[in-house]
Amino acid sequence: MSLRIGDTAPDFTADTTTGPISFHDWIGDEWAFFFSHPADFTPVCTTEMGRTAQLAEAFAARGVKPIGLSTDTVGEHMKWIEDVNDTQHTTLRFPIVADADLKIAKLYDMIHPSESETAAVRSVFIIDPDKKIRLTMTYPMNVGRNFDEILRVCDALQTSDKFKIATPADWVPGQQVIIPPSVTDADATKAFPQGYETIRPYLRKVTL
Repeated sequence: MSLRIGDTAPDFTADTTTGPISFHDWIGDEWAFFFSHPADFTPVCTTEMGRTAQLAEAFAARGVKPIGLSTDTVGEHMKWIEDVNDTQHTTLRFPIVADADLKIAKLYDMIHPSESETAAVRSVFIIDPDKKIRLTMTYPMNVGRNFDEILRVCDALQTSDKFKIATPADWVPGQQVIIPPSVTDADATKAFPQGYETIRPYLRKVTL
C-alpha cells in the first residue's frame, strides 16, 4: 500500500510497550510522529529511540506524540528499552508498537524487500489531528534520522496551518515566511497588516 501526503493514516489496533492501543484514538486531538525501525537491539535504532526520548519535552511543546515500531514483540521491546535508557542516558516513555507479524509494517509500506523481507526501513509519518498524513520520509537502515529536521517540519506544518503561509528553504521559527501566490495582494494586506516584502509578484515574504 502506497501512502501519500493528504491520505488518511490507516487505523490499526496493536500491543505496545504502554499497553494496547487503537491508533486513531491514541492520536486524539494531537499530532503524531510515527516512525519505524529495523529491529530491537541494533545500534542505529538504539540511538534514535534514545534521541526521541531525550526530546520528549520538545515534542510535547508542539503537541506531537511520538510512537515507534519495529518488527519485534512487546517483551523484546521492554528488554531493549532498558538498554536504550542505559546507553543513551534517558528514560523512554513513549509507546513502541509490537509488529512481529509485519501486519502494520506492510500496511504502512515499511517493508522494502531490497533492504529486508522482515525488517522495516526507517519510515517517518507526521500525522495531524485530523489523522491526515502531512509528511513522509524514508531512510535506509544504515542512516539515522535527523531529529532537528523532524522538529523543524512539525513547526513548519503547524505554522503553515495557523497562518495560511508557506515556508522557504531551510526555514526555522522566527524567520520570514512566504505568502502563497493564491493569496491576492489585497487579501495579503488584510491578513498581514504589519506589511510584507514583494520580491517578485509570485514571491512575497512576511515576518509573522
